[in-house]
This record gives sequence, C-alpha cells and structure tokens, in this order.
Amino acid sequence: MARKQNDDLLIEDELAAAFLNDDDMSSDNSGATAVVATEETWDENEEEFPGQLAVDVYETEDKLVVKARTAGVNKEELDVSISDGILTISGTLSSGDDTDAINWHIQECYWGEFNRTLALPVSVKEDEVEAVLKDGVLTISFNKIRQEQAKKIQVQ
Repeated sequence: MARKQNDDLLIEDELAAAFLNDDDMSSDNSGATAVVATEETWDENEEEFPGQLAVDVYETEDKLVVKARTAGVNKEELDVSISDGILTISGTLSSGDDTDAINWHIQECYWGEFNRTLALPVSVKEDEVEAVLKDGVLTISFNKIRQEQAKKIQVQ
C-alpha cells in the first residue's frame, strides 16, 4: 500500500510527541505540530551526562555473553562490576592530545565518561566470570546457572 503525504506528517508528529514534552511543542490551526526551540533547549552549559554504551547480549548452551565496542579505551580505564544480577560497565574514552586545536570543523565522536547498567536476562554464577578486552571489543562471559525443570507434585 502506498503511503500518503499526510501519513508521513502523522508519523513525524508521533515521533516528535514521543521525544518532546508538551512545553516543547506548539500547534497552528492546521493541526501541524512544530518544535519550538528555546534558549533553554540549546543551553550549552547544561550538565553533561555520561554517554550510553551499546551492548550485545546473547546466550550459548552454557554461557551468557555481553559484548561492548570500547575502541580507544584502555583496560585500566574500564570498570566492570556485577551485583545481584546487575552488570555495570563504565569508563572514560580519551580523545588523546587535541589541546592544540584552534578551530574544530567536525566533532562527531563522543569523548568522555560512559556507563551502562543492565539486568542480566538469566541467572549466572557471578563468581565465575571472564572479561577480555581485545581489538576494541570488551567481552564478558558468565557461566549460566542451570534451571531445573519444574517437578510435578502429586496432590493427595
């Protein structure tokens, strides 16, 4: 089925509504919604938040594996911890020595602190873990706790 231009506008409105609150939106008589940029929206002095680390999580027969792309991070600058099934990975991504830069033309890379906290999807043996940083990829492998099959209980 072909999409109409009105459908595209509706999708744009839904996306804008999902990411902005009512204070950031204005509407004209046509029902179209526009984003209102305020000085507050673009304040460069706002408190910076640490970057979010993207992860892949998968299972093998015996293990739960978490992988994260951490290129440019030294293992001394990584902190990996687990407590009660909650894994936390944090660190600092250093841009190197760019103090001589006098004029940036493009700056798209994230530099600075990052962290990621996630609840592991299966039970693991927290004291049997291996973390390896190789070729810019952090791989954390946990041994899974085997869940016994439910046992049928005879009701008398």
